[in-house]
Amino acid sequence: MAVDAEHGPLVRLVRLLAVLCLLPGVAGAQSHCRLALLLALDVSSSVDAAEYALQRDGTAAALTAPDVMQAILQGGGGAVALGVYEWSGRRQSSVVLDWTVLRSEADVLAAAERLRGARRSFTRFPTALGYALGYGATMMGRAPQCDRRVIDVSGDGITNDGFGPELAYRHFPFDGVTVNGLAVLGADPDVLDHYEFFLQHGPGAFVETAEGYAGFQRAMERKLYREIEDRVVGGLPGGRGPG
Repeated sequence: MAVDAEHGPLVRLVRLLAVLCLLPGVAGAQSHCRLALLLALDVSSSVDAAEYALQRDGTAAALTAPDVMQAILQGGGGAVALGVYEWSGRRQSSVVLDWTVLRSEADVLAAAERLRGARRSFTRFPTALGYALGYGATMMGRAPQCDRRVIDVSGDGITNDGFGPELAYRHFPFDGVTVNGLAVLGADPDVLDHYEFFLQHGPGAFVETAEGYAGFQRAMERKLYREIEDRVVGGLPGGRGPG
């Protein structure tokens, strides 16, 4: 197709950049791993400093929320491997937390503290969801061996730079990977449709929503619980159910 020809060089470039930017990951879990979960946080120019803090700190707080902590540690069937990266423009993706296997409360608390202490990687760039997904697929490729693989993308806008999610799914290794979305409402009226129709991908994929960044922490709690427990939690307050 013409769109493939047009964006082919861009796809190849993001593959190369992802490989060059990613640090060597952990060799693998010492025990059985039931979930490799990769969180992708939006740092595009539409996210101001206060909103970034709500997103970063809200993610850290969600990880240590009682229900989420219990799901990580007492869900049964093995450990959870967690990775976090920030994304915005074509070349602006950066690892915040490299793959870490969560086996204890201390592991979860340390991961949350690492997130709270992170400094924003980029501020002035557009929204390149295709590139962000390509980066995530590459990082997922060196995750510990786990039963399920999930990429969790948060953002408040639609693709406005480079190729979109559909080409990322065509050209990067997403076999067996589920991509869920957390659409932050308020900045762009089309963000929810974009996440539901173009971003979510794979078995059991869904989209959660946050009412602005003020509602980000609670939405992330719902989303993490559902992803870790691998169940529908649409009945919880604010849950959307399957996307």
